Amino acid sequence: MAKGFTLIQTVATAGVFSAVSFWYGFMIGRESARKELSELIEDLRRQIPDSSSHPHP
Repeated sequence: MAKGFTLIQTVATAGVFSAVSFWYGFMIGRESARKELSELIEDLRRQIPDSSSHPHP
């Protein structure tokens, strides 16, 4: 009896690998987007003058 993967085992292994790859890619992408958004918010805060220092008429 030859040892090897059956078609079902191959498909299952590929599915697990795909799911894990997707999960890690999603988490890395989410973290990257969070950092980019954080930097954008900080840039906007630096551009907008502090409204509490200017009294409103």
